[in-house]
Amino acid sequence: MAVERKSSQGYGWAGAMPAKQGLYDPANERDACGVGFIINIKGVPSHSILRDSEDLLCNMTHRGATGADERDGDGAGVMSAMPHKFMAKAFGELGCKLPPAGQYATGNLFLHPDEPTRQASIATVEQIAGALGLRIAAWRPVPTNSEILGPIGRSREPVVMQPLVVALEEQLAEQDFQRRLFILRKRAMHETGPDSWFYVCSLAARNIVYKGLLTPAQVPEYFSDLRDSDFETHFALVHSRFSTNTFPSWERAQPFNWCAHNGEINTLRGNKNWMRSREGLLQSAAFGSALQSAFPIIDEHSSDSGAFDNVLELLVVSGAMTMPEAVMVMVPEAWQNNPQMPAEKRAFYEWASCIMEPWDGPALFTFSDGRYCGASLDRNGLRPCRYYVTDDDRMICASEVGTVKVDPKTVLQKGRLMPGRMLLVDTHAGTIVDDEELKLQYSRQRPFQQWIDRQQIKLEHLQVSEKPIVVDSTPVSRDRRLRAFGYSAEQLNLIIGPMVQNGKEPLGSMGNDTVLACLDPAPRLPYEYFRELFAQVTNPPIDPIREKIVMTLACHVGPEGNLLEVSEQQVHRLSLESPVLTDGELAAICSMSDKHAGWATHTIDITFDLAEGIDGYAPALDRVCQEAERAIGDGAKVLVLSDRAAGPQRVAVSALLAAGAAHHHLVAAKLRAKVALIVETGEARETHHFCVLVGYGVDAVCPYMVYEAIAKLHRENVLSGQTVMELIAQFRHAVDDGFRKVMSKMGISTLQSYKGAQIFEALGVADEVIAKCFVGTASRVAGTTLAGFAADALARHDAAYANGSADSEPAAAINDEGEYNWRKGGAKHVNTPSAVANMQDAVRRENQAAWAAYTAEAEASVRDCTLRGLLEISGDGAQAVPLEEVEPWTSIVKRFCTGAMSYGSISKEAHTALAVAMNRLGGKSNSGEGGEDPERSEVQADGSCARSAIKQVASGRFGVTS
Repeated sequence: MAVERKSSQGYGWAGAMPAKQGLYDPANERDACGVGFIINIKGVPSHSILRDSEDLLCNMTHRGATGADERDGDGAGVMSAMPHKFMAKAFGELGCKLPPAGQYATGNLFLHPDEPTRQASIATVEQIAGALGLRIAAWRPVPTNSEILGPIGRSREPVVMQPLVVALEEQLAEQDFQRRLFILRKRAMHETGPDSWFYVCSLAARNIVYKGLLTPAQVPEYFSDLRDSDFETHFALVHSRFSTNTFPSWERAQPFNWCAHNGEINTLRGNKNWMRSREGLLQSAAFGSALQSAFPIIDEHSSDSGAFDNVLELLVVSGAMTMPEAVMVMVPEAWQNNPQMPAEKRAFYEWASCIMEPWDGPALFTFSDGRYCGASLDRNGLRPCRYYVTDDDRMICASEVGTVKVDPKTVLQKGRLMPGRMLLVDTHAGTIVDDEELKLQYSRQRPFQQWIDRQQIKLEHLQVSEKPIVVDSTPVSRDRRLRAFGYSAEQLNLIIGPMVQNGKEPLGSMGNDTVLACLDPAPRLPYEYFRELFAQVTNPPIDPIREKIVMTLACHVGPEGNLLEVSEQQVHRLSLESPVLTDGELAAICSMSDKHAGWATHTIDITFDLAEGIDGYAPALDRVCQEAERAIGDGAKVLVLSDRAAGPQRVAVSALLAAGAAHHHLVAAKLRAKVALIVETGEARETHHFCVLVGYGVDAVCPYMVYEAIAKLHRENVLSGQTVMELIAQFRHAVDDGFRKVMSKMGISTLQSYKGAQIFEALGVADEVIAKCFVGTASRVAGTTLAGFAADALARHDAAYANGSADSEPAAAINDEGEYNWRKGGAKHVNTPSAVANMQDAVRRENQAAWAAYTAEAEASVRDCTLRGLLEISGDGAQAVPLEEVEPWTSIVKRFCTGAMSYGSISKEAHTALAVAMNRLGGKSNSGEGGEDPERSEVQADGSCARSAIKQVASGRFGVTS
């Protein structure tokens, strides 16, 4: 049968995903899946383990996804121990005699169907292997069944081959062999490139992965190796993929080299950026200079799960950590606010937080390196995991119960994995390792607490002196600098005032109907162009009040150590309990070299000369980046970006643009992990401002202008009853709680993970700005350029300092811009008093003229304030379809199915309404992982029924009683 092969005019491996276009960005790839494993605890191999894993995988088919053609899956696969008996037979048929187990390696490699391209890739692999002291003894074509594939899977079906890799040295240690295989795989992937369709599913001596763009049931049908009775393994780890809002592809199927993942890593962008920056610090005696050839460690085209696997592999293969230890570092349990945790374990996690931020989000990770096989759950327990232990020394672990038939009489133990805990089998010892025992074992291997006591720097160690806030005699309402930084009377009265008085953000209602920043002719701060994102997968948000125990704002800042070693020097960092600094705390940090040698601080001015005009803005950003790099070269450990020099002749560059540009410049130069980045700015005053700054890599913020405004409001008796410092403490408390609220919506628990994670979408920001200051941020609608932001900055400056003078004339009062309350001549709103009056008149008196006036004004307001108002439906070239050819809606809706959204991720009312609506339409609703209350099966008096046609029953943070 002729197969149409698609060209590689796309993104990633084989161009399987479309390139970035319109509203689509391949960087948004995520996974939401079903995972599980079966293992013989004693490490005894058998084919029955693999056969039972087929049932486990197929019984989680509903956790994966299929295309319009049910033969096209989102991806599925299995990882097993190296089946030595089977491989000896398979390579024996090629005339090769295998060395003893552990002294050879193989794995499944995807190669291009085109013979010349495939041979070029093979030649590259063999050349790199030779340079590493390895030899490819044979290439085995893996038998596959293409007939079962759907059109999407077949369009990019690779040729699958297994290389037999052996060492040229007779007595090569297993760890050294593993490291050479790692370099071989990384170099081969880098040098062949995605357009060659080259991909290594796994290449190891102890494990092997079979996977593809398949449905679960297709895995053993496609790979006939898996049905061979000589294929014996002591464990089998399976995965069924649901690619969230994405295009599935062959290489993104799981398991990966070391793990499989169900969930969503919400901090992915930050994790990738920090890891790239750490490459400038990585050193390994085991790898030597060969380590450089493995960079970048994280594959540019990988999904969130693939990126996690890349880092996990590095930590383990380098010998820096064992697999359980590496998982503990990357996915730590909640420890900061748990007084019951043993001191040794707290010290271990504090050390871990000094070397890497948590990979945060709802996540169940299953992993294996051949010896260990286990699962680890995120600190919130946002994904379900159930397990059984039977009397024949088997453990069955999966995303839900019922995946494998088990005689209840044979069950010795069963349970669910708890938040932050690890389930681990050590097949060498033949035991299930207790979570507490395991973590205490690693915690006691080194004197972590002594290291922390000797090396960690805390603010209280720096002798912080809070001097009175010095302000001029100008009333707050006529403060020129407040005007220059864009403050409004509403922000002072409605936002800052309540934060200072009550210690929490004010509450609003009915959403924000003001004009988008990119459509507003008035100058707006860059922060207002950014919108917070929500998690793509329907994990329930964290409750930042009741679940505060799992959340923390504490961060370690300053130079990091070498990730590939465990040493006391790694904890020699500055510890901050909050990202919001006072003037005194910043002063103490700037002079910390007096007490801590080597901690030099360098302040960078982020203002430019008024005479330079618009043309001075972009060069100022370039100067900031270059000065930051030079300062690090000169030994600076703390960089402070400051706009305090702003005044009559100096215009402030936005602290957000300056910090974003500096952060990304240092990340690209692999220098960011060598320095702390602090911003001293008059711009930041709302929680959103602080969140955007930290989200784009800032370690801490000192909002000096807010403090001065508070001092003036206190002097004018607008704020009274407390001292200025007490009021500032209230403001900081409100911002801290605001951070927790914002993080909770994304399922992020730690500020360390949130920092640099870029959990934002830009609305109306030009590509040139994104490329310079916000690399990787989605900006689907282009708009304001650097020149535009410069013009806004100059307009605010001109409003504050007429003719560039502080004394030319008294400053006008700070405007009430009508951002929160409608004001005539102020900011535009979708809803206006006149429109509401016309609507009420139309309804009360059935006044057609009033209704026409209302609709005309509403349409004009939507057009002025929103992007959707700018859209027009084009009927050009459209041809009418005869009505009799259109399928009636009554039959269309019967094919509708709701997504699997659990009660807990959405409200009870919404969950019930979806079920009732789908039953009325004849469609199907999905209960989600939490199941549903039995009372929903009862038919109500009006004939409605809330029973979901599709049910899932699992455990986790979901459930009908959550």
